Amino acid sequence: MIMKIDSKALIQDYLLNLCMQCGTCTGGCPIKLRSPLNMRRLVRENTLASDPSKILKRPELWACTTCSTCSLRCPAGVKNVEMIVAMRNVLTRQGEIPSTIRDALEQTLLHGNPWGRFRDRRADWAKDLGVKVIGEEKTETLLYMGCTPSYDPRIQTVSVALVKILQTVGVDFGILGKKESCCGNEIRRMGEPTLFKKLVKDNSALIQKSGSKKMIVISPHCYNAFKNDYPDLGIQIQHYTQVLADLMERGILKVSKAANLRVTYQDPCFLGKQNKIFEEPRRILSSIPGLDFVEMDRSRERSLCCEGEAEECGLKERPKGLETVRFELERPLPWGQP
Repeated sequence: MIMKIDSKALIQDYLLNLCMQCGTCTGGCPIKLRSPLNMRRLVRENTLASDPSKILKRPELWACTTCSTCSLRCPAGVKNVEMIVAMRNVLTRQGEIPSTIRDALEQTLLHGNPWGRFRDRRADWAKDLGVKVIGEEKTETLLYMGCTPSYDPRIQTVSVALVKILQTVGVDFGILGKKESCCGNEIRRMGEPTLFKKLVKDNSALIQKSGSKKMIVISPHCYNAFKNDYPDLGIQIQHYTQVLADLMERGILKVSKAANLRVTYQDPCFLGKQNKIFEEPRRILSSIPGLDFVEMDRSRERSLCCEGEAEECGLKERPKGLETVRFELERPLPWGQP
């Protein structure tokens, strides 16, 4: 059955009638150079179309990374990204979605992560680290790991390093272990609100039952979900960069070994422009002896999307080409070649 979009509801719910067609959204879109996605035109067409359902066949609806650059820059306050999510929701209910998205949604439902990795192996990275598992022990702080830091070998090193730092400075923390499920940030943005609500219910119950007073998260996407998409959990939520920056400023965490490296920093969309956490990561870098930190030309609110959301959900249908961040890094560097 082909479902139709309520044109009036689409216009009213996402403020499409306020659009001035200034093109700020399209001008700021990080993938506009390699995708047919044109946010200005899409808003206009949805506003004028008697049946916006005809627009659903366009594959570029899946090109949007939901970085929210368009919505945050819109002078009229049009909810461009939420419009995209609503259109994806219709496609999801119809079953007309890319196979990789379908697989990611099914695996999240069955295994609690978009790649179908075994739930029992979610905490394998923490073997021999002496990490407390909440449920077996109570702790003041809950360290919510997320899917990528739990399963991806490239990021597990970050998980291990963070755990060792927290243990060194005496933070009383624990993890949820195999009971932890995906935060659902990408699930909601892929247009599956029912599965997202299930994840919210399951994770909220675990978090509240833990009795912890604070929660630290690693992924910017998880931070965004818990801060903005979940109901009030009655617990302080911090990104790990906020925690480390605070420990450094209070003199509890000190770096004694010089790094002697020239580095830059990519502001994640869900941490920076969407949640205004810009200073803490930079304060950490500036506290490391020997580190030569230089900003990229596109930083803070102007940072380019890394498209990590696409990889997490296995979205292979996105248009091919240089990733936006690689494009930025390959530009002439203001500090010269390292």
